[in-house]
Amino acid sequence: MRLEDVELPDPGPHQVVVKEFASGICHSQLHTIHGRRNTDIVLGHEATGEVVAVGDEVDHVGLGDRVILTFQPRNLRDTDRMPWMADLELAGGDVAKSANIFTWSTHTIADDQYLIPLPPGTPTDVTSIVGCAVLTGAGAVLRAAEVQPGQSVAVWGVGGVGLNAVAAARMAGADPIIAVDLDDDKLANAERFGATHTVNATRDDAAKRIRDLTPGPSDAFGFRGAPIAGVDFAFDVVANQQTFTEAFNATRNSRNAVHGGGTTVVVGVPTGGDFQLPALSMLMNERRVMGTIGGTAMPEQDIPRFLEWYRNGDLDLDALVTSRVGLDEINEATKLLEDGKVLGRTIIEFD
Repeated sequence: MRLEDVELPDPGPHQVVVKEFASGICHSQLHTIHGRRNTDIVLGHEATGEVVAVGDEVDHVGLGDRVILTFQPRNLRDTDRMPWMADLELAGGDVAKSANIFTWSTHTIADDQYLIPLPPGTPTDVTSIVGCAVLTGAGAVLRAAEVQPGQSVAVWGVGGVGLNAVAAARMAGADPIIAVDLDDDKLANAERFGATHTVNATRDDAAKRIRDLTPGPSDAFGFRGAPIAGVDFAFDVVANQQTFTEAFNATRNSRNAVHGGGTTVVVGVPTGGDFQLPALSMLMNERRVMGTIGGTAMPEQDIPRFLEWYRNGDLDLDALVTSRVGLDEINEATKLLEDGKVLGRTIIEFD
């Protein structure tokens, strides 16, 4: 990646220019960095900042307001207007594309659908990860899966997004909450966020261990007399073939004519192409598979709720942010993320 100085245009009717305070570094950006592309790209999709220019038809934020930037539109239920994707003209005349917004920059221009007001007095550093890490992880639990009190949950991959899934499962009253990872430090960190059990998949058969931890009633049986075991929801934040298979096999099998099986929720961006689906097991055990983008969240409703969790001490954003860098360190920071050396979330802080 390279840094360039460019001049932002004046905002259009529904556009906003923001001077940024901080931006998160999300693992999904690695897929974009290493993927094929036909144009230059600009990256980053979660941040905080201050509004420095607004278009004529922007009515929910104004000059001087502090905001959270998120890649998920705040409210498309009340409009037919397609949000503008932030393409950026570079100094040489080429155009760099974005995925809705870009935030690895001192300033950005974005459609007003991607801005949520930040309450006065709210810290602007650690809240920069609310627009993706929190929204995706917590949203997957609360919005996509709609986890209920007493339901069992397992989370594969407890980095920045997975820790928020664990925290949201705790807030939803799930039990047990099982964290799965390859790193003991990450698993220990997951316990701080609400994991009741941890499984290191380098030492244990993760699916078997989870089924051992979640037995059903001794007098209940599934298809052809199989004992009932497994979690109600398995969240695959890593999203490769191995983690998907482990998560799927860890979900509960059905009790015929009484209840269906568990659900595997694909949260992370899949790597390695399409997954092989254990279709026969899905049929016989009545298991479900679903995907979610951005946690199927509704930012206009959910971000204020997550900020309230932070203010009340229910979501420890200060512990989630485990490293901080300057924009000129972006290549080193993404390499550490790729090597699995980031415990929670790294943020970029701007002067």
